[in-house]
Amino acid sequence: MDFVQWLTWVFEKNSPNQRRIFCCALWAIWGERNKRVHEKTNRSGKEIAFFIKRYISELNEIEAKVPQVKIGGREWKHPPGQFVKVNFDAAYDGNLQQSAAGIVARDSEGNTLLSCIEIHHQVASAFAAEAIACRTATQIGRDMQWPNIIIEGDALSIIKKCKLKSYDKSMIGAYIQDIHQLLEKSGKCYFKYIPREANSLAHKLATETLKKKEESYLIGRVPGYAENLEETEKRSGTNVE
Repeated sequence: MDFVQWLTWVFEKNSPNQRRIFCCALWAIWGERNKRVHEKTNRSGKEIAFFIKRYISELNEIEAKVPQVKIGGREWKHPPGQFVKVNFDAAYDGNLQQSAAGIVARDSEGNTLLSCIEIHHQVASAFAAEAIACRTATQIGRDMQWPNIIIEGDALSIIKKCKLKSYDKSMIGAYIQDIHQLLEKSGKCYFKYIPREANSLAHKLATETLKKKEESYLIGRVPGYAENLEETEKRSGTNVE
């Protein structure tokens, strides 16, 4: 993947705390580079690391003094009315160039309509793996002929590309074009980004599939290892979005 895709992937796959460390480190390294060029100073790697740790500690102390506000949208929600919600996620093994797609479709009552898990080979990047999973979710929505669909995932960059109608020139442009073509033969279809915490069931399906190397297409249920999580999301998602 190119630099922008790699950077997007880093942000999507890491926790907020890891993102903070990553950004502070980039900022500190770039600042040190400028000082070496313009001010002829030279700090060791150990000194730069100490600066990063101290800066993050200061940020944590400031946050501790600020009243915490609970952030919404961290739980899966039932789709409204006559909509079907199709959640997707992908897991990727760079060594084998394999990816697994986890798809689950649910109705407004939170009932599982179907689940689908697939293995894909010769996948170039984690970015491409997410695009393939999104394409699979879109294909399922079209094949099932649901008139109103919400396709939901935690891959922000993929969701943004699917919403745009313009031609995508990136390395995953072919997948995005496939998705746009599928939409031409579908009913109402909306793409929505959600945090990883709200996409737990699709994520579990993808990660377990990559481990077990087992594919399945189940009507009305999910694999046994995901049943408890399925029930938990059904109960917690009773507030329709």
